[in-house]
Amino acid sequence: MAESINLFDEQPVANQGKKFVVGNVAAVFFSSPDSFYKVLLVRISETNLDWGEDEIVVIGNFAEINEETTYRFVGKQVSHPKYGSQFQAENYENETPTSRAGIISYLSGDDFPGLGKKTAEKIVDHLGLQAIDKIIKDPTSLDALGLKDKVKQTLIENLTENNGMDQIIIGLNSYGFGSQLTAKIFEKYRGETLDVLKENPYQLVEDIVGINFKRADQVASQIGIKPDDPKRVRAALLQTIEDLSMQDGDVYTSAEPLMKTTLQLLEGSRQMQINPQTVAEQLVALAQEKKVVGDEDRIYLKDLYESEWQIAEHLNRLLKDETVEAVEDSVIEKQFRVVGKQLGIEYDDSQKAALKTAINSRVFLLTGGPGTGKTTIINGLVSLYGRVHDLSLDINEYKDKPFPVLLAAPTGRAAKRMSETTGLPASTIHRLLGLTGRESSNDVDTNELEGGLLIVDEMSMVDVFLFRSLLRAIPSHMQVVLVGDKDQLPSVGPGQVFHDLLQSGELTKIELKTIYRQGDGSSIIPLAHSIKEGRLPDDFTVNQPDRSFIPCTASQMESVIGQIVTRAKAKGFSTSDIQVLAPMYRGVAGIDRLNQTIQNIMNPHTNSRQKEVEFRGQVFRIGDKVLHLVNSPENNVFNGDIGIIVGIDLASDKGNQPKSDQITIAFDQTEVTYGRNDWIRITLAYTTSIHKSQGSEFKMVILPMVPQYSRMLQRNLLYTAVTRAEKMLILLGDTNSFEQSVKNESVNRKTTLKERIQTVITGKPVEPAVTDETSHPEEAQPVAAIVPEETPLPHETRLTNDLVLSGRIDPMIGMNDVTPQQFMPKRA
Repeated sequence: MAESINLFDEQPVANQGKKFVVGNVAAVFFSSPDSFYKVLLVRISETNLDWGEDEIVVIGNFAEINEETTYRFVGKQVSHPKYGSQFQAENYENETPTSRAGIISYLSGDDFPGLGKKTAEKIVDHLGLQAIDKIIKDPTSLDALGLKDKVKQTLIENLTENNGMDQIIIGLNSYGFGSQLTAKIFEKYRGETLDVLKENPYQLVEDIVGINFKRADQVASQIGIKPDDPKRVRAALLQTIEDLSMQDGDVYTSAEPLMKTTLQLLEGSRQMQINPQTVAEQLVALAQEKKVVGDEDRIYLKDLYESEWQIAEHLNRLLKDETVEAVEDSVIEKQFRVVGKQLGIEYDDSQKAALKTAINSRVFLLTGGPGTGKTTIINGLVSLYGRVHDLSLDINEYKDKPFPVLLAAPTGRAAKRMSETTGLPASTIHRLLGLTGRESSNDVDTNELEGGLLIVDEMSMVDVFLFRSLLRAIPSHMQVVLVGDKDQLPSVGPGQVFHDLLQSGELTKIELKTIYRQGDGSSIIPLAHSIKEGRLPDDFTVNQPDRSFIPCTASQMESVIGQIVTRAKAKGFSTSDIQVLAPMYRGVAGIDRLNQTIQNIMNPHTNSRQKEVEFRGQVFRIGDKVLHLVNSPENNVFNGDIGIIVGIDLASDKGNQPKSDQITIAFDQTEVTYGRNDWIRITLAYTTSIHKSQGSEFKMVILPMVPQYSRMLQRNLLYTAVTRAEKMLILLGDTNSFEQSVKNESVNRKTTLKERIQTVITGKPVEPAVTDETSHPEEAQPVAAIVPEETPLPHETRLTNDLVLSGRIDPMIGMNDVTPQQFMPKRA
């Protein structure tokens, strides 16, 4: 038998004592188009399994598999609840023939067109039984045979291509990468995959979405990379900075938490102490490589640092453009009355001021709480813009040219609401820009926007990466209006863009404060404004026509919510009408537990023929409400979008076309079919986190607050949850938890966008405010790169005054010769 192919010439595939199957592939039942996962039917010629049949189903990751070809599979026997016993291959190899007759038959087969039996015999006579291995290792070994160039080239290409692909997949299998990651890694590196893994497996952390430091570290450990290897330390630093940013939404971190968390990551993975000096040296190296940036006492990932500067530069570009002429006050006043009559609205002085300011602003910020008329201003602005510029807003007249007004929002549901209220098309920001990948990429291509006015709603949800991409696509002549509620939760991604824009003082802004929707008898809007002001109203526990409070403990929560949902269903409320919002996933009052309870009420399993599938502990049925967990611009579906399962197609269904289980989900703006590999993107949505509910409104919101959530209880969280209720709000839990939420004013994220905007627009350097040492004492230390001196540092991660005074602190972490201008975008 030929020697096994493996990643770095380690142990052969058929390790002694492991279960194996050798056999001829009779059929390929399934081959995933998105990965290397395949399902094979194999006729067994040899095995050490306790298996009495002639054939077995083999599943796993394989490169090109040829039917009627013999392979050796190594792995384990598994039992599938639906498909029965199978052999799950951890690795495999092509059983290259070793006899003279076998090799001649193989080389003269269909894989090598133009190479007949006589030529195959000639090759074996000259090169012997190791002919195939010799040709792969040294193609010039064929030179003495006088083969035709075309035959020789086909032989070499087919042997090396098949061998190379197999070697890569076998290598990836040996390190335990699943089918999706195997496909991503191969797609990125192709023929260089094994070289990249051998040289620096930590490169995968930077290049492959879904691979973190710990996963790459497992590979590094297997190939012998030392715990204090510079590549390992650098990767841990980058992972830690990103984690700190994504965890808290910060744009930068400081030395102490970075050093402390990095050492924990390094030592936790390998159980070996790492010298802090080594970490400091690699932090300096990362700065010199321009992968991180040190600025005073702040440490940024390069992309986050550049994003803030580029946002400031693009805003300055828009503000300085003089191609748009101001509209005369008399013209605006004349059109106010016409627009008001059209929309059936009599604008008060504050609304007129907002409209008048917006129509003449290059960039305008509009903020206000619920019921203050933001939607009214958007509708009025669209109509007013059309009238003062003498433009038709009939979409049918713009088939071959851009529509003058663009409307966008971060989520599909928010965009749909804009479209319904204005009567004009609106889209997600991603779709508007044509983004089909990670919007954080600095070199991502976006659509160049066309039109005269852009209005973006729900701006509090927009992070620095998405806002940078948006601004890059806006032409200098376009007016921009950004609308949002400054008191809502900030974006899931890093930054607090809308907050910083408002705080900069360099952009025209108006805050709407008058509540216009009190006349409808709503008690929800006054409650929201009381929360924003830092207090609960006196009637908080008094039931209102549209709001109620039910005291209960965490252990009672599941039962109470179950009773409320059952009664609501009996009264005609649909799955889409009712939304439970909770801050945490785990525990008796957590999202996961409540989802199961409500699913069994709103969409129970009624009979044996009702289709359902199980995935990672969740059951999905037709009619279930589900939440999309990531951005999928290619399908026009985004993080936080809610849909309904409208179809389940099982691979086992008679006459069914798909060869794998599929779920079809209807979202607001599209319908998407997911194969099993993509089910990780969805979860049940009867209960969702408050963060995921941003941009949406629901007829009935059920909001539990209990001590179990204590670390999550903050004012903007409670405010955001309450403002999701359109008609009815049911509050559950104890008053102390609600009081705690109101008192805990959320700490601003660590960002410097406000100062970047001020610096670029005014032309004068503006230093960020000093960190509040009373609220963040451990983070008020100077940025550190502990440059090694003669005296080695003890294993101490806390930066002390002694270290500062000893002169072993470089506050610019190796960036003394670098200026912010080097990171600013180049003007087009």
